[in-house]
Amino acid sequence: MNRVKITALKTTFDKELAEEYGVKGLTACPMMKEGQVFYADYAKPEGFRDEAWKAVYQYVFALAHGADNELFYYGDWIRKPGVAIVSCNDGLRPVIFKLEATDEKSELDYTPIR
Repeated sequence: MNRVKITALKTTFDKELAEEYGVKGLTACPMMKEGQVFYADYAKPEGFRDEAWKAVYQYVFALAHGADNELFYYGDWIRKPGVAIVSCNDGLRPVIFKLEATDEKSELDYTPIR
């Protein structure tokens, strides 16, 4: 299993929807910053938001386990193997991430049960 590089590409904010549904003073996600980089494999990286992880982990898992040689969804989504562009599930202010397969081997961090 290899590590996957996760880069926050863009923080977005849907002003129209936020005015209709959001709380007063809502802004783009204050928890993630454009350009922020994380590395992951089977587990959520430290500092990565829980809700964002729920939205992206299946792509991280696939890339960490060798999907880097294939195009996602039969080549009708992303044209570059080993890459996925995904977002968190916040409908008013989603953060868009680039996931990239790496050649860096993952180190499992666990204690066996005895």
